[in-house]
Amino acid sequence: MTGTDPRAAALATQLRALSGLEAAGRNDRDAALRALGSLAAPLTAEADPTHVTASAVVVGEAGVVLHHHKRWARWLQPGGHIDDGEQPAEAARRETAEETGLQASHPVGGPVLVDVDVHALPRPCRRWARASGPRGAASPSCVHVDVRYLLWAAGEPAPAHGESPRVAWFPWDAALAVADEGLARSLRRAVALDRRV
Repeated sequence: MTGTDPRAAALATQLRALSGLEAAGRNDRDAALRALGSLAAPLTAEADPTHVTASAVVVGEAGVVLHHHKRWARWLQPGGHIDDGEQPAEAARRETAEETGLQASHPVGGPVLVDVDVHALPRPCRRWARASGPRGAASPSCVHVDVRYLLWAAGEPAPAHGESPRVAWFPWDAALAVADEGLARSLRRAVALDRRV
């Protein structure tokens, strides 16, 4: 690893331990490990257009929580950028609280990494568009190396002001019906893990 952040080394260990991945999941895991090994500060959004984000598959008696993303206009799991010094698993928990109002918790034995999804954003990241130079210059696309943790929660979502007001518990079949391919893969893995953890 080129960086000195011990969080990146710990995350690489978690990623290597992911088992039972289908082909797309193995490809994303390998891409994530390459990013962790080549970027100077992979957990810092301001360091490079490719960076790690953390999200949560929040499960409970009612199914799984999704929110309708304000900018991307689709149903997603809660998640976002990792704060300085923050562990990815705790970033997933913090983002869940911010975006859903739910106080979710990790399984009793500690954080469980469900999946990783590496994807380019549908349009350039704002922070990198500003930094790319003169107006009209090509802006780099951001690539999120999204690590996804299993969280448990109960209660009704109550997102904070400024967050998407469209947050809901979905039965598993309904969540799979609105999920993109990467999220659907994570949801299927979470169902299997939730029964074992």
